[in-house]
Amino acid sequence: MARVFTQSEARSMGLPGRKSMEIASRAMGTDNVTLRYVEIPVAQPGDAPRKPHRHDGFEEVIHVLEGSGCTEADSGSYPLCTGDTIVMPSGEWHATRNTGDTTLKLLCFFPVGDIAARTSNG
Repeated sequence: MARVFTQSEARSMGLPGRKSMEIASRAMGTDNVTLRYVEIPVAQPGDAPRKPHRHDGFEEVIHVLEGSGCTEADSGSYPLCTGDTIVMPSGEWHATRNTGDTTLKLLCFFPVGDIAARTSNG
């Protein structure tokens, strides 16, 4: 049966230096999907960059809704702007940063219901 996930149901991930809301996941009733909305503010002097992370056994699809940024990964540096989508392969260390002068807004999709057990932080 289809299900609508409302904004009021989204749960904050409490990640430092960004707003990250889990819209859909196994914890919220999906079987094999996680969808997150992320806002990364403009970097301020003295801000520590986010450390890279990786996902073992599944890809991550990052779509830029608004703003500009750069995903730094094992395989290179990938500038991103509104409308761009990047697919991160399983196991590749990566971190996305805001390189613009407005908030970077992203949708992040994972083809698994629970990403926590197979995500490693650097």
